[in-house]
Amino acid sequence: MPAVEEPFRSESTISVRSPLILGPVLRRVEGGQATIWVEPDRPGTVEVRAGGSTGTARTFSAHGHHYGFVVVDGLPPDSVVPYEVFFEGEKAWPPPDYKYPQPAIRTRPSSPPSATNQPLPAGGVRIMFGSCRESSPLHTDRFPPDALDAYAVQLSEAENPDWPDLLMLLGDQVYADETSTTMKRVLEERRAQRRPDAPDEQVVDFHEYTQLYVDSWTDPDIRWLFSTVPSVMIFDDHEIIDDWNISDTWRTDIARETWWATRIKAGLSTYWVYQHLGNIPPSELEKDPVYQAVMANADDATGVLDEFGTRADADPASYRWSYSLDLGRTRVVVLDNRAGRQLRPGSRAMASDADWAWLQDAVAGDHDHVVLGSSLPWLMPPAVHHLEAASEKLTESRRPWVRKRAEKIRRAVDLEHWAAFGRSFDALTELLTAVADRENGPATVCVLSGDVHHSYVAKADVPTRSPIFQLTCSPVHNALPGFMKPAMRFSWSRVAAAIGRGVAKAAGLPPPVVKWHRVAGPVYKNAVSELWHDRRDAVVTIMGTEPDKLLHRMARVRLTR
Repeated sequence: MPAVEEPFRSESTISVRSPLILGPVLRRVEGGQATIWVEPDRPGTVEVRAGGSTGTARTFSAHGHHYGFVVVDGLPPDSVVPYEVFFEGEKAWPPPDYKYPQPAIRTRPSSPPSATNQPLPAGGVRIMFGSCRESSPLHTDRFPPDALDAYAVQLSEAENPDWPDLLMLLGDQVYADETSTTMKRVLEERRAQRRPDAPDEQVVDFHEYTQLYVDSWTDPDIRWLFSTVPSVMIFDDHEIIDDWNISDTWRTDIARETWWATRIKAGLSTYWVYQHLGNIPPSELEKDPVYQAVMANADDATGVLDEFGTRADADPASYRWSYSLDLGRTRVVVLDNRAGRQLRPGSRAMASDADWAWLQDAVAGDHDHVVLGSSLPWLMPPAVHHLEAASEKLTESRRPWVRKRAEKIRRAVDLEHWAAFGRSFDALTELLTAVADRENGPATVCVLSGDVHHSYVAKADVPTRSPIFQLTCSPVHNALPGFMKPAMRFSWSRVAAAIGRGVAKAAGLPPPVVKWHRVAGPVYKNAVSELWHDRRDAVVTIMGTEPDKLLHRMARVRLTR
């Protein structure tokens, strides 16, 4: 097994004195099962004891790092079950004198209520969501207060908290290309072990990626939050690199970088270990081909994960990152709109054909609410939408000089959202409209997104039986540059929309297949949002941080008529 370098030790890891470098992280809770992820400092057996229910797993190892993924079975329905983690028979979490409430698993009723005659559990369904958390405030001081930290403190100190059913993290959970002060020090200290061609302040290999997660997830507030609130995640570009898969020419250019093959292999394999593994339902874990191969080579799965990372990039259709889950009568579908992109000019698409077919099936069925998680917003400020649509058209021009200049602009200002994949934008609009217009269909259809470093609520102007909304929350811990705020405000204006439409028309484009308008925002604070469902009602609340490091309500919108 390859030797492992010591992870850097943050304030929390020094004080905790636990064999767990990271975790426990509570992931999916379904029926009487829950999955819990840990990263211990050596191989061994991990046991989770939750009341009368237990789960045990042997660790798997890769590049000298070690991971445990435990399925706890037999949990009672509609219960709050505190749990402890043991490693090699010794208690590993929570540590002595733990200042936070003990981690617990909260299960839902044994069967979802029917649409007609059964009430929802008290509190309904609560989904917290956000995106773009660049490191922990322990390791960088260049951003406003961290909204996820503030939420964790608020939740842990409340006498009777409104516990969320799910935390959805919608991209840029770590930044491989924009590192914190602490990570820059780590990279400098291991200069002798690094590839000589590696960018000085960016991570490249598997070990360096593991340090990104230590940098972010050992934050004690976040560590507690992750241990007691179920979470699902999806990547965006910064888990790999800015503009990841923006175009076919971008892929050609990045492939010329001698360090790129190592970066993409490490980025996708560590994403699978730290983020995606927990997205897999407990009932489907044994069917996942990567999990099967990793556990078959648990003593050293380095080769398995390296090969997988390379293959997943070269052949995006070889593995599905998208997934779905149900919370009572709320269907949650999370779509990969980054790794599986189809980039050939003339047939560009946000997802592979297989993923699109999967999405169509996933949003079908009898649900009170349908929630689509997409790291990139479907509905942007109208002016930005028109510019992105025009950019796609111009980069496919027959004139080489037009293509070249349009591609340069596309990369410079990140013109890569749904509007820049016009066929996919139209197809998603058609799909969501069909779902919202079903007789006896869902009460709301919402697209949850991040990426754009401001938060807002937009409503599609469509004559469907149920409303369709774009709910965007970003960033959790980052910032929109000051000079961008006036530009972003202007982009929502009618004047800017008219200018953008003029550009799109000049490029030969028809009007978009749907119109929309902003209902709330834009909010430029670091923020998290709550989507609350109670029977057929729905409310979204945007909460942002102020200099007092507390969360304050910035906007609240009832989404149902």
